[in-house]
Amino acid sequence: MAGRVLVVGSFNLDHVWSVDALPAPGATRLASYAGGPGGKGFNQAVAATRAGAEASFVTALGEDAGAAVARQLADEEGITLLAETFPEAPSGTAGIFVDASGRNIIAVAPGANALLSDAHVASLDDELAAANVVLAQLEVAPAAVHEALERARAHGATTVLNPAPANAPTTSAMLALADVLTPNETEFAGLLGRHGNRSADPATLHACTDEALHALCQSLQPATWVITLGGHGAFVSHAPAQLHGDDAAAYRVPAHPARVVDTTGAGDAFNGALAAALAGGPSAPFRSAVEFATRYAARSTERHGAALAMPRGHELG
Repeated sequence: MAGRVLVVGSFNLDHVWSVDALPAPGATRLASYAGGPGGKGFNQAVAATRAGAEASFVTALGEDAGAAVARQLADEEGITLLAETFPEAPSGTAGIFVDASGRNIIAVAPGANALLSDAHVASLDDELAAANVVLAQLEVAPAAVHEALERARAHGATTVLNPAPANAPTTSAMLALADVLTPNETEFAGLLGRHGNRSADPATLHACTDEALHALCQSLQPATWVITLGGHGAFVSHAPAQLHGDDAAAYRVPAHPARVVDTTGAGDAFNGALAAALAGGPSAPFRSAVEFATRYAARSTERHGAALAMPRGHELG
């Protein structure tokens, strides 16, 4: 697999506590601790690289230990780091609890991530022009994401927006700049509430008919949608006359079997692998990219951690 992926997003230092059960309000539980690199953007850039793409990563960092880790790991992974530096701000951090079944709860302190500027993105126009796929999520300043997607679209790159986390602000203009939108169930329900004036239960979204889900997707924004549904796989919805080599406008891809130990970063694994597959096989059916990303994400759940849990191509089996 070959192709160029540029990721615009966050870098965080993750602090992870593994517990037998997620703590309830007011409760104290014994845990084991591990720290490591993360952030949706960095996770996606590592996944794209390990899945076979040449990746660049646009982010914002402080001048601290977290920034040093980001620079060292980007170099080790072969990722071109295009960072904006804010000496007055800390690099991003996240606190993560993971239970015995692999479920997690996460709190993020954005730090420098929230300061990433559209001016910095604009200064990287040559890098955006060289990318086959530009992938962004919403743990950085929305204006920077909008700038990246707008410039990528102008240069003819495939634009992919992962509208995560679920409570991140989105605009109709931002959604319209994405060729592919990749929310999970909770994120899709949030988009429906903000942009569609309707409510949906994320826990039962997988039970909707294909026709109903397809209609909901295209009513929000005519584009290609990939809703990740955890253990229920993924749902794909294409805009009319934009099937990208597929033989159906709406269909499901089943989840790949996995021995799950930690779901942290699984969505990022999916997005990075999807971007790599689209960059490396632009003429292949879209379904093949989703199937690859589903398999890749499943493998990422079989070890603890986020960025460093991303599998390499030879580990997919």
